[in-house]
Amino acid sequence: MGRRAWEFDEAILRSQCEWKVANQSLKFCPEAINFPQALLTTAAGRTGHHPLKILRFVRGRDYDPDRERAEKRMLQKLLKREAKGAAHELSVRRPSSDSSPPPPGSRGLPLIGETIQFMAAVNSSNGVYDFVRIRCLRYGGCFKTRIFGETHVFVSSTESAKQILNDGGVNYTKKYIRSIAELVGHRSLLCASHLDHKFLRSHLINLFSTSFLASFVTQFDQQIVEALRGWESGSTIVLLNQALKITCKAMCKMLMSIQNDDELELLQKEVAHVCEAMLAFPWRFPGTRFHNGLKARRRIIKILEKMIWERQRSEAWHDDFLQRLLSEEGDDGRGALSDVEIGDNILTMLIAGQDTTASAITWMVKFLDENPDVLQNLKDEQFEILMNKHRDRDRENCFLTLEDLGNMCYAPKVVKESLRLASVVPWFPRLVLQDSQIQGYKVNKGWNVNIDVRSLHSHPSIFHHPTIFDPSRFYEEAKPYSFLAFGMGGRQCLGMNLAKAMMLVFLHRLVTSYRWKVIDSDPSIEKWALFSKLKSGCPIIVTRIES
Repeated sequence: MGRRAWEFDEAILRSQCEWKVANQSLKFCPEAINFPQALLTTAAGRTGHHPLKILRFVRGRDYDPDRERAEKRMLQKLLKREAKGAAHELSVRRPSSDSSPPPPGSRGLPLIGETIQFMAAVNSSNGVYDFVRIRCLRYGGCFKTRIFGETHVFVSSTESAKQILNDGGVNYTKKYIRSIAELVGHRSLLCASHLDHKFLRSHLINLFSTSFLASFVTQFDQQIVEALRGWESGSTIVLLNQALKITCKAMCKMLMSIQNDDELELLQKEVAHVCEAMLAFPWRFPGTRFHNGLKARRRIIKILEKMIWERQRSEAWHDDFLQRLLSEEGDDGRGALSDVEIGDNILTMLIAGQDTTASAITWMVKFLDENPDVLQNLKDEQFEILMNKHRDRDRENCFLTLEDLGNMCYAPKVVKESLRLASVVPWFPRLVLQDSQIQGYKVNKGWNVNIDVRSLHSHPSIFHHPTIFDPSRFYEEAKPYSFLAFGMGGRQCLGMNLAKAMMLVFLHRLVTSYRWKVIDSDPSIEKWALFSKLKSGCPIIVTRIES
């Protein structure tokens, strides 16, 4: 190439060429290189048997010294993390009675591993799961990779899922990648250690009681009826946008009694910024997606802190989650939740209730549009429930109850099949606390292991004809640990019944009020989405059904 072995400029990085670095043949994909200043290997050091690379920047047309300094600081942190990981792996490489091999897979490039390929998938219309899918086809149902300076293992068997999810915090604990943990908060139920999780869950679980759910179902049905009344017959509705508004309004009222339209719109936008940053590279300098997400988080927390401060100094009672969290004591003697814990967990519930539920509703409507026989079976059941309510009660008081949802037989299977096929949450992450064996492979302490939910949901040995939308498959009891839309074990989603109830209520009102046709069936995934969303938003033309 006419250059020293350790020097390359941005033009060479952007060309699809191969070269030798530390006796390794490497290949860059030009689509994966999107940085204004390319990261260049200029020298090599050694720690044990692990080559460590020193990085420098090339000054391009858009050179920004402040941005360069910020990027350098981030890269120095990554370099230290890589060195720490390399030293740990050297320390555990000693003779052992366990001769099991590590999972197959690639560690990628020195320092960055396969982070570039991961971020390329995040920024593609195939979605982040495409990164996992490709490696699952290449290596099988258990493989390792290296992203963001850490080793990740993906597993996709029911036996592995049971082993990990039923562990009870002995060998595995919950751990999301750093960007997600910083955005939802380290005191969130999603990121808490095993003991902290038990403490938080003891406070939150009482808020999802049957009596609360019964009250919520009727209130949510009233909200759905009001929202759908505004859909003009013959108009085009972007379903994802409408579902986000509906779920945001429901969650804000339930959690904090917020009903003002301006406040609701502001919170919906801020939550969207947080969600968009969850898979972003954790660069903190202004203008980056992650930095914008952190700012949105701070604004949401500021709103919550003000509300908590006012509630603590007022004698007024609000019938919502926040009021109950402020007034309850724990069952384990540790007392009430701190303001930080309340803020982190209300934000977590906002994200889960708004973003994931709206995405699932959108996929469900798309699947029903593509399967008219299933839709007709669903309509038959839902119109029967509607007519029974009209016969038994005054027309002015015909809102759904929890009992009505319990009388539905086919609709819950439609919801379940939609969650299986969409797999809105693609995997569940855990941190390995001590050396373990999974699927015959050794996984080391400090590695991350991820239960590949989407692979489980689409495996032909678990679900017959897995690509077909067939709710009737759930008339038979599913194999244990094969359906994991809400997880399983001690960390199963607390809001599982709430989410299913929201989907059932929306489904009932949609199929009994409108006929619809999806006008853009493109299955492309929205870029940067952790929870799978349709890029098109699922636009539909609606026609009102006259009573």
